[in-house]
Amino acid sequence: MELTDTIGENDDSEGAADLFRVIGRQVRLLRERADLTQRELGERLGYSEDLVRSLERGRRTPQPEFLDAADDTLGAGGLLRAATEDVARAKARARVKHPAWFRDYARLEADAVEINFFSTLTFPGLLQTEEYARTTFLSRQPLLDEVTIEQRVNARLARQETLTRWPSPMVSAVIDESVLRRSVGGYEVRRGQLTYLQRLARLRSTTIQVLPMACEDHSALEGPFILLTPRGRQQLGYVEVQSTNRLITDAEEVRILAARYGSIRGQALSPHESLALIEKLLGER
Repeated sequence: MELTDTIGENDDSEGAADLFRVIGRQVRLLRERADLTQRELGERLGYSEDLVRSLERGRRTPQPEFLDAADDTLGAGGLLRAATEDVARAKARARVKHPAWFRDYARLEADAVEINFFSTLTFPGLLQTEEYARTTFLSRQPLLDEVTIEQRVNARLARQETLTRWPSPMVSAVIDESVLRRSVGGYEVRRGQLTYLQRLARLRSTTIQVLPMACEDHSALEGPFILLTPRGRQQLGYVEVQSTNRLITDAEEVRILAARYGSIRGQALSPHESLALIEKLLGER
């Protein structure tokens, strides 16, 4: 939805956001009472520190599995678990505020069984931290207003629920090394993004590869793209550049993109080598 949506739809979205912020504050207070850091709570629950941080800020939708596990771990006595039905109702009323041109892709991505990224400019949106995502929107020209920026950040983070649902889609990403080295948002934002990528690389359902800058040529010099396979449908392509986007459904065009992606993966560092490079970069200032 854009800012031109109806008042009723905006009220539903704002009501859901208020609920998620209240639940987030409850989680934070219970966590602090238990004398746990966000990282420690995440480790006990099997979630990342970034996800716990975003949930506590009300920027991520609290899933039933998280509420159940947090309720038990933090000794909430059913307080968090009782919010599950309220969250479900709020989600049903509020629609995510993706820009109109992106909604078709977002719907397909949410139902995908396989997603493959080739990224040369930024980290894939599905793999971005909150701080990195906000920086990309703050950098847009012409400038976006603060309300739109927050809507877009929240919508991007909401997409990441795809990574934690079960069954999870198989996700792979080949990311140009220059993306890892560019300090988008400064040192701390870049470090947080690399740390998050490091965690994602260790998930069974996610494969991260880095295309080294030493690679003199590759088959996708025309630019970044995405391949995704929605449940029960043929593989599709998606390209986006300079506010222009296109879903690719022609079988021959998709075949060519898939062939390019296979070639790029062969030229990229292995997942193990890529993780080692990420860890090396984390050790650099």
